[in-house]
Amino acid sequence: MDVIKVLEYALEREYEGKRFFSENADRLQNAAAAGAFKAIAAEEQKHIDFIAAQLAAQNAGVTSEMSELPKAVFFADRAENENIEQSVAESMVADLPVLRMAYLIERDFAEFYAMAAKNTEGDVKKVLEMLAHWESGHERFFKHLHDKVFELYAGMPWGG
Repeated sequence: MDVIKVLEYALEREYEGKRFFSENADRLQNAAAAGAFKAIAAEEQKHIDFIAAQLAAQNAGVTSEMSELPKAVFFADRAENENIEQSVAESMVADLPVLRMAYLIERDFAEFYAMAAKNTEGDVKKVLEMLAHWESGHERFFKHLHDKVFELYAGMPWGG
């Protein structure tokens, strides 16, 4: 597997993810969801910086410092503890397609990094595994949020 091509592809996907979360943060009706989108856009920038440094090191033929990405505690903790009240969920119904897209983007990222890690070794494998783990936290958060809102929406009487 061409490590440089994998990192270049990853970098482009992270830019796309950041753009999606940044643009949609202002469109979401629910303030908590908008805040989560802003926070994840900032985390995606950390991914961009990290991957760019790894790519630069690979292109220079040197071993980059394997500084670990900060833990994505915000999303892991929020997914575990997110309690959405009925009135809040009702206001988020219009946000359901965007929440679903956020989940799918993060799932795709996690799967891509996990697959790429299986086909590499050494420090690059560790980098990709670390990114896969981080993206999995984002994926769980958005899946939980989407499913909770959808569950409440599905239980609403017709006509809202």
